[in-house]
Parts: sequence; structure tokens; C-alpha cells
Amino acid sequence: MNIPSPTSTDKPLRSSRIGMVSLGCPKALTDSELILTQLSAEGYQTSKTFEGADLVIVNTCGFIDDAVKESLDTIGEALAENGRVIVTGCLGAKSASDGRNWVREIHPSVLAVTGPHAMQEVMDAVHTHLPRPHDPLMDLVPPAGIKLTPRHYAYLKISEGCNHRCTFCIIPALRGDLVSRPIGDVLKEARALFDSGVKELLVISQDTSAYGVDLQYRTGFWDGRPIKTRMLELVRALGELAQPHGAWVRLHYVYPYPNVDEIVPLMAQGLVLPYLDVPMQHSHPDLLRQMKRPASGEKHLERIARWREICPELVVRSTFIVGFPGETEAQFEHLLDFMRQAGIDRAGCFAYSPVEGAAANALPGLLPQAEREARRARFMEVAETVSVERLQRRVGATMQVLIDAAPALGRKGGVGRSYADAPEIDGIVRLLPPQKISKQLRVGEFTRARIVAAQGHDLIGQPI
Repeated sequence: MNIPSPTSTDKPLRSSRIGMVSLGCPKALTDSELILTQLSAEGYQTSKTFEGADLVIVNTCGFIDDAVKESLDTIGEALAENGRVIVTGCLGAKSASDGRNWVREIHPSVLAVTGPHAMQEVMDAVHTHLPRPHDPLMDLVPPAGIKLTPRHYAYLKISEGCNHRCTFCIIPALRGDLVSRPIGDVLKEARALFDSGVKELLVISQDTSAYGVDLQYRTGFWDGRPIKTRMLELVRALGELAQPHGAWVRLHYVYPYPNVDEIVPLMAQGLVLPYLDVPMQHSHPDLLRQMKRPASGEKHLERIARWREICPELVVRSTFIVGFPGETEAQFEHLLDFMRQAGIDRAGCFAYSPVEGAAANALPGLLPQAEREARRARFMEVAETVSVERLQRRVGATMQVLIDAAPALGRKGGVGRSYADAPEIDGIVRLLPPQKISKQLRVGEFTRARIVAAQGHDLIGQPI
């Protein structure tokens, strides 16, 4: 085989070059070393001058006035000689009296600002403004990673573990206490999913409402701006990421804490789906105390009523346990009355079953298996009656439907879901064949449908 000799015009492609300035203490220096190590691992090269770099990172110090001045002067010099600057370090975490980022106030043209110990946030900013060099191995992996769900929806886990000690549950023993993911990492993954074509993002955890509690709602950084590691800020940011893509954000495993009251207005505004998956487990205060669950049944009723005042379209799904040790017939009837009063749109139910290692195993009053199953059947009858009644209100309405299946482009109809239906646990919308010959139904796309009937837990829709 003849291999042609390189000519003078055959120049190798130059790797992206990044300049790095590290100021301050040894702790900042080690942060800089970690950043440079990661940059090198991803194929970036370093530049010893501002002019020779495609981008400059300045790791700042904000401890004393002289250090602050040096940091600001260095940022200004890098902007003047290069123009593309990412700021990190202690000074990046400083806020002005009005809450705005101090560095951005003085140097508004910087590309991004993060605080200290923020390698991932720095790398995210680098990837945004200077794409990672081609890697023939890593580039085989999609940016959003490998998913087992259909392409048009995906789950986003925001934390692991749980701080509750419910007597029927052993999750803390298996997964430990609550550990929230850094908010920048969560939002980075969400953006990659939306960019890959995901039209529905399902937020999950053991306790979504407690997101950030373990970090004391520490301020993180996203796209160069500070953002608290807290449920409200996370949900708002997810909604803002979803909107340009016309995508949905659905919240699961939301405990009914007071802070959820702040989320419901975002649903009323259309930023996220008006859907809450709230695992209530029971309604009777005595049973909830035995279960060591937060809040009482009466508070559940008050809170749901208040949520629906704010957002009338809100759909509430929940799960319940019947036949818990010591549950009396009166307490069970209390639960059935609660279901009717609360108007729970979607409900799942488990007959209590002892779990090895659970504290509830030591409680007296375990009901016979046959009685537990009989109560579950009675509960589901009431739950279905409530659900069907609420579904009937949809008949005649026009709803947006996300298409999950549509053989032959929907010429014979298809299957989809409305905002009220999470995949695989709620109902579906059965789509009739389109009346217009030109109308097509494609999996992963939205269609408008007029609801013509309710059938069990499902709706029948006519695409329009």
C-alpha cells in the first residue's frame, strides 16, 4: 500500500487551548490542579498566554482586599487580551447587597462565574463555550447517556436516600440518609436530555420535597449564576429549560411539606405540569403516627384544597397502605372518607405486608392476610369511583397529548397520555384515527385531542 507523504498543506488540527491563572491559597491551587487535570484528560491543551488561548479560566481569591483587587485586575486583563473568560474561586461566590453576583456586576462580559470547589461547574461552562475535542471512544456515547426508556421521556434522579424513618420501610437502611445531587449536575443532565429530544422529564427521588435539606440549601452555580440547592429553584430552572423545547416536567414522590405550596403557582403559570405524586399512605392521624409519617390527614385535606384553589387543573396521585398493624375498621373508613373528600385523581394501594428489618414488625395487631386483601379491594372500589368521576369532567375538553404509540403514523389511531397521566402508572388517552387525511401521529410528538369519552381509567380522544 502506498501512503502519501504529508505536504506543506497537511496541517494537524489544533486542539482547543485554555489559559489558566490560579490566585490565592494552596487550597485554590489544588482546585486549579483538578481543573487542569480534567481538561487534559478531555483533550484540551493549555496556553501560557492570554492571546494564545481560546478561553481563559481565572481562579480567584476573595479573602482580603489586596487579593480581591488582584483577582479583579487579572479578570480585567484577561478580558482585555482574550475576551473569553470563566471565573471561579472564592470571589466568584461573593454577592452584592441586592443578591446579584459581585464579579458580574464589575465584569458583566465574563462567560460564567462559579464559586470555589466547583470543578464540574467550571467544566460545564468550558463545554458550553469551547466544545470538548473529539474523542473517538467517548463520542460513541450519547450526551444524555444510555437510557432504557423510550426516546421521548426520561427519569431524572435528583437525590438518593431518605431522612424519614417510616416504620413500614427499610429504604434508609438500604440507601442511607438523603444525599442531594449538586444542582448544577442535575440541570446539566436535564439540558442534555432535552437537547437529545426528550419531551417529558420525570423528576424522581425518595423525597423530592426535601431536595437540598442535607446541604442546608447551599448555593450552587449553573450557567455562571448562583442558584440555591432547593426544590423551588430547581423546579423553576427545570421548567425554564423545558419551555424552549416544548417539553413537560413532571414531579414524583413529593411529600406534602409547606414548601410545596411554593411550587403550585409555577404549575398555574404553566412552567411545570400541574401534577403531584404525593405518597400519603393513610389519612387517620393515629395510623400516620404509628407509621411515623409527616403531617396528619386533616392537613392533607387542607393542603390539597389550597393547592386546587391556586391551580384548579392540578392532578393529585397518591399511594396508600391498608391493613397496617392495629388499623381498626373506623380508621379504615376514615381513609375511604378522605379519598372521597380529597378527590384523589389517581391512587395505588398496597395491602400491608411485613418487610424484614422494618420497625412495624414489632407492632401489635397484625390483621389476617385475608382481611388486609379485602380492605385493599374495598379501597380500590372507592378509588376507582372517585377517579372515574373526575375523568368524566374531561369529556368535551381539548387536551394536549404526548403520543406513545402510533402504528402506521396513526392512520388507525394511537395511544398517548395527557398531563394527568404518568407513564405506566396512570391511565392513557386512546386516540381515534384522525379525521383529516393529512393528519399524522408520530411517537414522541404532541397532538391536540378533543376528549369524546371516558372508559375506566382511560380517556378516548379525537385528534384535531
